[in-house]
Amino acid sequence: MNHIIYKIIYAILYMHALLPFRVLYILSDILYIPVYYIVRYRRKVVRTNLKNSFPEKSKKELLEIEHQFYHHFCDYFVETIKLLHITDEEIKKHITFKNMELVDNLMKDGNSAIMYLGHYGNWEWVPSITLHVNKDTLLGQIYRPLKNKAFDNIFLKIRSRFGSVSISKNNTLRSIIQYKQSGQKVLIGFMSDQTPAWNNIHYWTTFMNQNTAVFTGVERISKQTGFSITYLDIKKVARGKYNCEVKLISANPKEEPEFAITERYIREMEKTILHNPAYWLWTHKRWKYKKEDFEKR
Repeated sequence: MNHIIYKIIYAILYMHALLPFRVLYILSDILYIPVYYIVRYRRKVVRTNLKNSFPEKSKKELLEIEHQFYHHFCDYFVETIKLLHITDEEIKKHITFKNMELVDNLMKDGNSAIMYLGHYGNWEWVPSITLHVNKDTLLGQIYRPLKNKAFDNIFLKIRSRFGSVSISKNNTLRSIIQYKQSGQKVLIGFMSDQTPAWNNIHYWTTFMNQNTAVFTGVERISKQTGFSITYLDIKKVARGKYNCEVKLISANPKEEPEFAITERYIREMEKTILHNPAYWLWTHKRWKYKKEDFEKR
């Protein structure tokens, strides 16, 4: 049954992917109306997140960011569908990567690296970075499997469009160690701006004006494997146009103090969001856990 549902959904999405960008953005503008005004998809969550993150902004300013976010959210949806039918040359016109020589230098002599990023801009286009790295480097991305098997298979297909490998979060460390032992050079992407589970909370910091629990797994993995760590700063410069810049977090993670890598990532992620808040994923319940509740536990 899941296979049949997958085939139907895939066929519908693929037909939309055949459309040119200008038509897809018309569909995005149409989609915005039911998403924002009728379904009101997570509007309370978005509104609360924005209010708490920007206490200094007026209601008018917050509402403007809110509207911009939902317009971008619909753009993200149609842009992601487009990955089912887009050429390498076309994607290169829509997303660029700066300072890739940093990755090349870190990965000399068979070394591997980790790339931090967040749910900012269109993160589904980031795997096209494989078009800009050495051919002997494998790109992997950590993902959380979706409960709906049909949609999970579709997203796996989309994310493998440029030859990257999707690694389930439950197999992260095992897979990375296997790559290291086999001598395979890898660049592993981690999206660490979500909320860790209660039993995975080891570090709190201030992020977007709020006490925030953050993932520390990337730091632990880098210290265990010695993988260098970078950060991908994404900027949306126009509709369907993204500029990405690779920044160094740590070349020698084993020498870093505890939580220094995690804190550095959080500060970079915050700077990315503050540059233009509308393009972060505000629908996520990022602050559902409170520090005072954690301390009671």
